[in-house]
Amino acid sequence: MAATKTIVFKKPTVEDGAEMWELVDKSTLDQNSAYKYIMMCEFFSETCVVAKQEGKLVGFVTAFIPPERKDVVFVWQIGVDPSQQGNGIASKLLTELITRKACQNVRFVEATVTPSNKASKSLFRRFARDNQTKCRVSECFSEDLFPSDEHEEELSFRIGPIHS
Repeated sequence: MAATKTIVFKKPTVEDGAEMWELVDKSTLDQNSAYKYIMMCEFFSETCVVAKQEGKLVGFVTAFIPPERKDVVFVWQIGVDPSQQGNGIASKLLTELITRKACQNVRFVEATVTPSNKASKSLFRRFARDNQTKCRVSECFSEDLFPSDEHEEELSFRIGPIHS
């Protein structure tokens, strides 16, 4: 039996931004500019996490703490390389995120998810269960707010309280 290759979770560097963009490019996630990923790595590295296997990026989470709500970490995007999906990397990325010193005062994890994104809905509900807390879903951004007819509404997922 072959040895399992270890996945390391750490703070991103600006050099990780391009790999994050490339991972999103081969996924079903909404593609942001390459600049967005580089910027998140530079200015929000304390609330972003990359997963690497043998130096290659296989997953990431981009998140930030809204200035008006210091007890919330908002998860902007979670990406996992298609070859690694189903291995629990997204859950481990979230766990790494909330255990960071920057999140020591965080009591809630929030994200927006489209109704058709079954994987993310399942991830956040499972994360709430694993942390023995609630997952509340509510309307957030309606379809008519988006400039094209191709974007679904975004539902708000609020998990918490955590770190009891």
